[in-house]
Amino acid sequence: MALAQPGPEPPLDAYSQVVSSVAAELIPKVASLWVHGPYGRGGPGSGVVFTDDGFVLTNAHVVAGASRGTAAFADGTTGGFTVVGRDPLSDLAVLRVTGDTPPPAVLGEADRLVVGQLVVAVGSPLGLGGTVTAGVVSAPGRALPTRSGGAIRLIEDVIQTDAALNPGNSGGALADAAGRVVGINTAVAGIGLGLAVPVNATTRRIIAALLAEGQVRRAYLGLVTTPAPLPRPLAERTGQRHGLRVVEVMPGSPAERAGLRAGDLVLTAGNAPVAAAGDLQRLLFGEAIGAPLPITVYRAGALVDVIAYPTELTAAQR
Repeated sequence: MALAQPGPEPPLDAYSQVVSSVAAELIPKVASLWVHGPYGRGGPGSGVVFTDDGFVLTNAHVVAGASRGTAAFADGTTGGFTVVGRDPLSDLAVLRVTGDTPPPAVLGEADRLVVGQLVVAVGSPLGLGGTVTAGVVSAPGRALPTRSGGAIRLIEDVIQTDAALNPGNSGGALADAAGRVVGINTAVAGIGLGLAVPVNATTRRIIAALLAEGQVRRAYLGLVTTPAPLPRPLAERTGQRHGLRVVEVMPGSPAERAGLRAGDLVLTAGNAPVAAAGDLQRLLFGEAIGAPLPITVYRAGALVDVIAYPTELTAAQR
């Protein structure tokens, strides 16, 4: 008795078509990274080619303390890389790969993402290059605590996703349905929860600074804040729904000298509304050092205006 022959393969469903097309687009452009340190080769990481002359974007923690390593691509080609610059406060780093590299990935715009939107992660978890997982944007605007030396810092405004991430995914691509890289995967926060540094206007400024100078000059204000809703009468008066509650003012900081206090509700900085930590952080790049920064806060039922003069963030404060 003859066995029935299989019929033609059914067409892929819409979801599979999107994920497979993004995978085909990005797998060649995401490298597996191995860092060369003083004690031999370090663990695996990932990186995304973003220029046509061999520059690769990854996480600062992937190459922390190292200056070189090896990048391997899906087509079997490998090349050495050097670290051009790193910025621990954003957890971003730029590498330069020697030799041929694939065409660059297209960088997208994370600020346009919405909760529930499909995203695809491409990287090298556990050193397994070309690994693809998919999920949705669980939430934008999260904060990721990281340790830099003896200090704990926050990476602001990260994307939370349920796309499966594992060690080695760090530095890989988080892409939208069009294959545009909207985030650089940075952490496995827990079962079913991953985080990625967004690709947006702030990220592009950081990348440009790393390419030009190998570092990012930042202004220091000395505030620890958390988003908070405005009281209803104040919201109706200002047309603003949220501000930043000051949790802590660092002793001797520009914020303390300006008269800011814990408990203040920051409404505007630089004459622009602030509703998330990223709104304030976007103002604190090199050009803000030593320049007057007007800040309006709500305190004890009244609006209070102050002027702060940010100083340059030192290596000890990073």
